[in-house]
Amino acid sequence: MAQSKDPTGSNERLRNAGAMRIDPALVRELAQLLTENALTEIEVADGDRRVKVKREPAAVIGAGQATGAAPALSAPPMHAKEDIGEAAEEITGTSVKSPMVGTAFMSPEPGAKPFIEVGDAVKAGDTLLIVEAMKVMNPITAPEGGIIKKIMVADAQPVEFDQPLVIIG
Repeated sequence: MAQSKDPTGSNERLRNAGAMRIDPALVRELAQLLTENALTEIEVADGDRRVKVKREPAAVIGAGQATGAAPALSAPPMHAKEDIGEAAEEITGTSVKSPMVGTAFMSPEPGAKPFIEVGDAVKAGDTLLIVEAMKVMNPITAPEGGIIKKIMVADAQPVEFDQPLVIIG
């Protein structure tokens, strides 16, 4: 059976009548927000129209979730004596993880003394650091008392959801 051609394009218009028009400038702006705020996903809605921009987070190689054996690749070495050729030391304890995507701050304000340092004793509920997300400062508190064994993020470092921040032993 031969197919008839539609010279007016009316069938094409009918198929596309319900199609959403994508605003490339909006997509670029959302992608820029992802980058500037170290986010992995952002979604906006306007009536029935929804636009979602998503980026896969950088891979973390050999991350020891509970032990903190290896920090994320984006984390700078916390001590100058660390050497890539040495075996990673096994640190045991409770890993305090980020409850959100944001930026970690180690002190209450720029230039102030950090909340914690390796070797400090903390009690349950003590503030360990702050994670800023969308201009809101969220204190990250110790879930239990103990000694700070390792700090796995640097001041003003972007952090991902569930990323280990501190190990308390």
